[in-house]
Amino acid sequence: MPDEPFTVAYGNLPLEGEARDGALTWQTLISADRTPSSSLVVGVAEFPPGGHLEFHRHAPAEFYFCLAGSATVYADDKEMELRPEVAAFIPSGTEHAIRAGAQGMRLLYGFARERFSDVEYDYTGRVVPVGED
Repeated sequence: MPDEPFTVAYGNLPLEGEARDGALTWQTLISADRTPSSSLVVGVAEFPPGGHLEFHRHAPAEFYFCLAGSATVYADDKEMELRPEVAAFIPSGTEHAIRAGAQGMRLLYGFARERFSDVEYDYTGRVVPVGED
């Protein structure tokens, strides 16, 4: 389908998730297999209190923009704190993970890819630290 302007209502999208991701769920807003778009994947991820996304890598760079709550992002040897209106950039191939704070977290994420299924996650098996919140 060719690119064209569009809007998408977050509340009308299917909820997705995997048990291995610490009860993390997400909704895909923009992806070429669902929307008339190319070269961009954007979604909203929701973490319960203390929820996490295990350490992993993928080829495309990624951004996070915290919408609500808080979390610690572990990227290589850095710990970065996310809170509302704070963004993080994860370079291509960087091992990274997220642990939500005591109130959970909702974030916007994105990749420069055609569709979400084009992002191949390589879970490394490294343990995500337990939060202190």
